[in-house]
Amino acid sequence: MPSHLEESLQRGIDLIRSKVIEMGGQAERALKDSLTALMDGNRQVAYSVILRDQQIDELENELDRLCLEFLVRQQPVGSHLRFVYAAIKINNELERIGDYAESIARQFLAISALDVRPFLEKFQAIADRAIPMLHSAIRSFVDQDVELAQKTMEMEGTVDQIRDAIHSELVSKRQEKKLPLGALAPLMIIASRFERVADQACNICEEVLYMCTGESARHKGTEVFRIVFVDQNGSCLSQMAEGIGNNLGLAKFLFASAGLEPGPIDARTVRFMADKGIDISRQTSKSVLQIPNLEHYQVIVALSKEAEHVLPSQPTKTVGLSWQVEDPAKAEGDRARESFEKAFEYLDVHIRDLVQAVLGDERLRGGS
Repeated sequence: MPSHLEESLQRGIDLIRSKVIEMGGQAERALKDSLTALMDGNRQVAYSVILRDQQIDELENELDRLCLEFLVRQQPVGSHLRFVYAAIKINNELERIGDYAESIARQFLAISALDVRPFLEKFQAIADRAIPMLHSAIRSFVDQDVELAQKTMEMEGTVDQIRDAIHSELVSKRQEKKLPLGALAPLMIIASRFERVADQACNICEEVLYMCTGESARHKGTEVFRIVFVDQNGSCLSQMAEGIGNNLGLAKFLFASAGLEPGPIDARTVRFMADKGIDISRQTSKSVLQIPNLEHYQVIVALSKEAEHVLPSQPTKTVGLSWQVEDPAKAEGDRARESFEKAFEYLDVHIRDLVQAVLGDERLRGGS
């Protein structure tokens, strides 16, 4: 017969598990309803999603309390300790997913007066993959199913591809004047929110793997440090900065470029960088909204006054920097070469100093 302590321990585990199931169900319902609001043009459903988000927040607080009480009273070890640790982490992921559902509803309300129905087919496709991933992730936790967690994580790449396809199509339709300007950013945000749901589902699965095996699936190998450069058009300065960063040849760093209103890469910029031994001809100009998982970038560098509005304004782990550099693409005649040289020198020096600050005592290839 189980002892009183064993029974108390099991009751605590069962209660925590039931709250995770309840919270997962609430988050899944919110996502499905936000999708319904978008696809059916139903503002009432969208408002319901926004109003119910408070319930998810309350559940998060309750589950946090239960986990803390369990730790204090039971002082668990081994698999029981990993269980409650995973529940705490999953609780945070589910609260974030609730926020994504609310964001989708709010973005829909912002464009509800516009006719966006011709552009929504792929949104159904991305939701039909992201939402089942969440469901499977929660099921893998409840059943302690390692195989289901691993299979769920394998679906993430497909969701990323659909998100990228949606972004490309929306930009193309906007350039063709077929999509209202006011609809571009909200629709891109909605696609990114569904993609983030898939990411959070993978995070949940990683916690399940840790809970079941005691081995962490995160942070294997070298952690990548992400830096994105943003300017007005994504056609000159940000492209130069990305090229300079990539030319350092540092596997630990990922450099990206973006523009507020992306346009074709400036041909003179490509030629100038080629003269410097840096090939940027294969780089692409993209919108800030097309940067995957922008919130995971450690540093955002604004290269123009206009770009400063993308810098983080709330408490966040992302660092915002503003580098004031004259855009050489605007220079004409004899001043052009000098302007390109000055911009290159400024970017090269500052990027090396920034990277050196991250690396500490490690030396840059080719640096002093």
